[in-house]
Amino acid sequence: MSLSLTGEYDCKLDPKGRLVLPAKVKAALPDAYANQLVLVRGLEPCLVLYPRSAWDVIQARVMALDEFNEEYRQFQRNFLRGVTEVELDNIGRFLLPGSMRRYAGLEKEAIIVGLGNRCELWDPARYDDYLIKDPGEFSKLAQKFVSLSPDTPGSPALSA
Repeated sequence: MSLSLTGEYDCKLDPKGRLVLPAKVKAALPDAYANQLVLVRGLEPCLVLYPRSAWDVIQARVMALDEFNEEYRQFQRNFLRGVTEVELDNIGRFLLPGSMRRYAGLEKEAIIVGLGNRCELWDPARYDDYLIKDPGEFSKLAQKFVSLSPDTPGSPALSA
């Protein structure tokens, strides 16, 4: 199954810490997975929402690490702490646990960012801090990760 979660969505948290999953995000989930979501702490100060099928792949990779290696155990412990299965209510809301909201600095507003197989949930100010501001820097990353070598004839050069 190939997922295509894309876009940025401005959202508001209700007083109980619930967030409505945007309709376009929910529509991108296959019906079988629409109510099978997993919420984890991100590697940056955000939360990551995975459809169950994508989470199972990530979790298998993390659990395959050697538990007798101290660094692997530390990573597993920190990455897997607080993993929460999310249930959508009848209007598509889900609860963000208090410890998760505090980790991501989410209070009243959030930005949901679709990243293919997952969505990140950010505090709007923090999200802006983590975005690349320099178009030249962004262009260099695009060339490094997306395009062919600049020395290759016919290379699709990406520029800002």
